[in-house]
Amino acid sequence: MAGNSFGKLFHLTTYGESHGPALGGVIDGCPSGVKLDLEAIQDELNRRKPGQSAIVTQRKEPDTVKFYSGIFEGITTGTSIGFVIENTNQKSHDYSHIKDSYRPSHADYTYDKKYGVRDYRGGGRSSARETACRVVAGAIAKQVIKDVEIIAYVSGVGTMKLDKSYNDLDLTKIESNIVRCPDQEMAADMEKYIKEVRGKGDTVGGVVSCVIKNVPVGLGEPVFDKLHAELGKAMLSINAVKGFEYGSGFHGSTMYGSDHNDAFNNDGTTKTNYSGGIQGGISNGMDIYFNVAFKPVATLIQKYETIDKNGNTVEMQGKGRHDPCVVPRAVPIVEAMAALVIADFYLMNKLYS
Repeated sequence: MAGNSFGKLFHLTTYGESHGPALGGVIDGCPSGVKLDLEAIQDELNRRKPGQSAIVTQRKEPDTVKFYSGIFEGITTGTSIGFVIENTNQKSHDYSHIKDSYRPSHADYTYDKKYGVRDYRGGGRSSARETACRVVAGAIAKQVIKDVEIIAYVSGVGTMKLDKSYNDLDLTKIESNIVRCPDQEMAADMEKYIKEVRGKGDTVGGVVSCVIKNVPVGLGEPVFDKLHAELGKAMLSINAVKGFEYGSGFHGSTMYGSDHNDAFNNDGTTKTNYSGGIQGGISNGMDIYFNVAFKPVATLIQKYETIDKNGNTVEMQGKGRHDPCVVPRAVPIVEAMAALVIADFYLMNKLYS
């Protein structure tokens, strides 16, 4: 199985399944001499972990990360950083009913056809539980690029959309509610809606918005490794992501060029930022901002028809512990993947200096 690694210089490889004994990863390319705040790394994991509120999966996992190499007395040594996150609350029997059947819009069918075998316990390797490893690596990447600020938040749940620029929001309020929406009134409405959806045994999607501040000019490698292309790949690699747009995004296609062009100030900054901080695939020093769309969780706690491995129609009902909406827990994952991309390009730029 290929495709378990991300990044060129700051390079992450992950391993593990949802209901295996542990998840883990190896980070290559982290510079030596970085004094790590290990508590901050654990705090990032705590933002992603299951069971943290009434609107997420109730699987109880401490998600405590253990480092086994590459760090000595709290400082990176420049060698590979190996880490493990143990699974402590597996309930594999919750998935025995899908052993021979394929859940709609899951990876069950494609994994079985591609590999001839699949781990049906929570989706195995296709489970979003793998993203815990990304959060660890992203938390370390954030400390490598400590002057860069990466902030993500929930801007949409279902049809509810926060129609405000990040510049008009108090982003210090993101962690003040369980939805992670910086608008308190909207957050309350979103929370109520998610609970209603969960009560019906259904699920709902949403949008996570992200802004990256203090990015130096010059990150990005044309032609095929443009900064926005790598950010897009990073976000689209996250489970349940269906769309990515940066800067003016799809709205930009409706504008005139005379309105869309970002005119320069004398210091090289721009009067507007429809480019989203990236021009020609290279950062221009302005804020980078983007939206990430997440689909509704595919597992429904209600009856529905599907097929088994022999093509027979069968009736199924989801069991186990699942998120009715993934976006509140996806916020730290989006930040982590953004940090991995920026750290990778940051190290590439050092090759030129």
